[in-house]
Amino acid sequence: MSHLPAFGRRAALLGLGAALALPRVRVAFADAPGEARFAVVLLRGGLDGLFAVQPYGEPGFAELRGPLALPEPGQEGGLLDLGGHFGLHPRMPNLHGMYRAGEALIVHAVAGNWRTRSHFAAQDLLESGADQLMASGWLNRALSAVPPRPGAQPAGLAVGTDLPLLMRGPVRVGSYAPRGSATPPPDLLARIAELNHADPLTGPAIEEGLRARGFALSTLGEDARARPQPGGAFRALALAAGRLMAQAEGPRVAAFELGGWDTHAAQVNRLNGPLGQLDDGLAALKEALGEHWRRTAVLVVTEFGRTVRVNGTGGTDHGTGGVAFILGGAVAGGRIGGDWPGLAEGRLFEGRDLAPTTDLRGLAKGLLRDHLRLGAPAVARAFPGSEAAAPIGGLVRA
Repeated sequence: MSHLPAFGRRAALLGLGAALALPRVRVAFADAPGEARFAVVLLRGGLDGLFAVQPYGEPGFAELRGPLALPEPGQEGGLLDLGGHFGLHPRMPNLHGMYRAGEALIVHAVAGNWRTRSHFAAQDLLESGADQLMASGWLNRALSAVPPRPGAQPAGLAVGTDLPLLMRGPVRVGSYAPRGSATPPPDLLARIAELNHADPLTGPAIEEGLRARGFALSTLGEDARARPQPGGAFRALALAAGRLMAQAEGPRVAAFELGGWDTHAAQVNRLNGPLGQLDDGLAALKEALGEHWRRTAVLVVTEFGRTVRVNGTGGTDHGTGGVAFILGGAVAGGRIGGDWPGLAEGRLFEGRDLAPTTDLRGLAKGLLRDHLRLGAPAVARAFPGSEAAAPIGGLVRA
């Protein structure tokens, strides 16, 4: 069976670079100046930051969290130590290794500029980067003024026809259907390309997509055609993305999605899988990037945190403050960042949530400025009306 690209005017309008997708996970690519690599990982559903990174040294933490409070570091099944007071979930040993190597910065009590607890509204605001929903995403807007590198190919493998809002905007995108879904035969694709050749919008988009497809297959080989193992879709995408980004003519920017974080019930068991998948995928990205990992920064974010107290079904409900991870060889890591507000009753936001003390926009703006070396106009274009959230410095190595 052929697995050739499927294109259309809608695909040409949706976003940036190219995209890969598998069930519950997706990745999209773009270009950027220089040799720095940058990735954003969107954790859809609202990760419970207090479960992934537990403040076990906080007075009363075990009583507040009940069954969600894991054993302290050094105990059987215990947390992975982060230097005292905080511990990382034991299903994330690779991230812990990055932390110990100074390649992971963990920022607690993070939130965007919204206070909605609706998944849809919060995700839209997270990706659009503004006080109201926009038709484009902050990462696309940040990169829209960047001139293409001479000789660079569009990012290659594209599976699925949708892209996260984060990457939608004025730059064209190529996409194709995933393996196992309906795809047009080669002769039909050729006729579509010929019919659209003179169209100033769809013609170049189709040509770019076909070139991108060839680049991906030559880089990934049979891995581009293989089905991932159950539970390994995110790792497979991260490995493929890293290999593409490691190429001299490959993309410099990627955006990933990983779902499964909305845990209103049975959270202890339900989060083991997603946490392990995230950890495996981040390790695969590092492996595939090879020497380019030292020039890489990865921002891992979610739309909101979850309630401090466990609910009646062993889960947590939509909250406010959460956790963000910044990883990579370029990151000034090995530490917990942000301003920890504590969990005392009078310190909780609205009496129920971890109070946010770090603006997520400041983290993203700091990485755009100091890692990708984008100028102030490009950063301001990415996050309009965000003067109150200054770029946070010191996230990457000097």
